[in-house]
Amino acid sequence: MRKKERAAKITQKLEETYPDAICQLEYERPHELLISVRLAAQCTDARVNIVTKDLFAKYKSIEDFAEAAPDEVETIVRPCGLGKTKARDIVNMSKMLLSDFGGKVPDTIEQLLLLPGVGRKTANLVVGDVYHKPAVVCDTHCIRITNLLGLSTSKNPNIVEKELREILDPVKSNDFCHRLVLHGRAVCIARRPQCNECSLRELCEFYETGQKKKEKEKT
Repeated sequence: MRKKERAAKITQKLEETYPDAICQLEYERPHELLISVRLAAQCTDARVNIVTKDLFAKYKSIEDFAEAAPDEVETIVRPCGLGKTKARDIVNMSKMLLSDFGGKVPDTIEQLLLLPGVGRKTANLVVGDVYHKPAVVCDTHCIRITNLLGLSTSKNPNIVEKELREILDPVKSNDFCHRLVLHGRAVCIARRPQCNECSLRELCEFYETGQKKKEKEKT
């Protein structure tokens, strides 16, 4: 089966299994998603959602964050890890949003990458969720599971993003990545995938290889 055909079938199965494809980070405004994704580096979405309740209650606008003292922001975001670096990036990206982008979160990956602390994963998520443009968010779930499925061949997020853009339906690519997060947490769990419960097993190269190995061992 060609990769593009396999990708289409996997996308359909994910849609059936996880009809609600939503970002796990809680936010109301575009800049809040931008900040939440920065905090999510090496931290769980659940913890970020707890921390941002206090953070967004204190700093309600881009202007508030731009005028904030980094050490005060750090006090709130410290539970997410790398508090000093993340606080500095949040304040500096807010200043840049005001000075370079008129106080609006950019709608292109290229412009978003100019902001302090913003990488391709963050930029893709903002472009996809806020502006509903084609996006491929290559987080750890996406990389690991697409490797197992046979849709990607690398651990490098930039390479995986390029590979997936070539085979995914652009209209469905952002939701595809959200559904992989749900699948990775519920079924295709790192180091202990529940293959027998997986709706994708008949389309998975990892499962197929395992079955062939079992058959060979029987003979």
